[in-house]
Amino acid sequence: MIDLIIWPLLAAFVLTGIHVYLGLHVVTRGVIFVDLALAQVAALGAAIGIIMGLDHDGHLSYFFALSFTFIGAAFFAYVRTHEQKIPQEAIIGITYVVSAAAMILFFSKSAEGAEHLNHLLVGSILFVSPEKVGFTALLYGIIGWIHWKYRHAFFQASQSHLDSGKIEKTTRYWDFLFYVTFGFVVTSSVKIAGVLLVFSFLIIPTVAALLFKQSVKSRLIFGWIFGMVGSFLGMFLSIGFDVPTGASIVVTFGSMLALLGIYHSLKH
Repeated sequence: MIDLIIWPLLAAFVLTGIHVYLGLHVVTRGVIFVDLALAQVAALGAAIGIIMGLDHDGHLSYFFALSFTFIGAAFFAYVRTHEQKIPQEAIIGITYVVSAAAMILFFSKSAEGAEHLNHLLVGSILFVSPEKVGFTALLYGIIGWIHWKYRHAFFQASQSHLDSGKIEKTTRYWDFLFYVTFGFVVTSSVKIAGVLLVFSFLIIPTVAALLFKQSVKSRLIFGWIFGMVGSFLGMFLSIGFDVPTGASIVVTFGSMLALLGIYHSLKH
């Protein structure tokens, strides 16, 4: 079993590393579903590429999905103004549901539409290749270095979402750069894990960390441990009960969060 899950498990650890950090930004910004929306936009781009005859795991399909994600990232950065009458979360929700419906419409005319749709939603992390794990780790390492080097500017841009005043031009720049790097992560992650698991990696470990930890460093460590343990248990249960791996990890994350929530309530 260890031989079977070693590369999927490493892929899950790589996803955990970057997504928990980005999850702290997303929670601070108050745009919880932005990851889900961008992931769905990336999936829509991949779906259009598949309909056009591109290979699902090919480079052209990846850049096609990435271009859609960049458009979504630029859109979310643009609509964030102090004068907007519609909450950004509502715009994010609309983007998600329209992208999801469009993807279903595209695949409705395909003979293998159901299979492609299932792959984009729950992924195929159990069959990830060592080459894809290595490429993803390198890409996320570069993005992680950029965020570490300019961490103060990124966190300042995220915390500016709490302000109701006019947004400065510099803040808009870092806001857009955040969404661009976020788009790279989401597009690559959807190719491996699917929309639902990507959202779970981003939000659930972060929420668990918020229950028990106060500092950014301690929340990162807690979230990373949560994600790694949940990924291992989810894969173990997936193989043991012969159920989809992505869905198994999502349910495992949810169950762990529920147990931790009960413990936190009883403790306090």
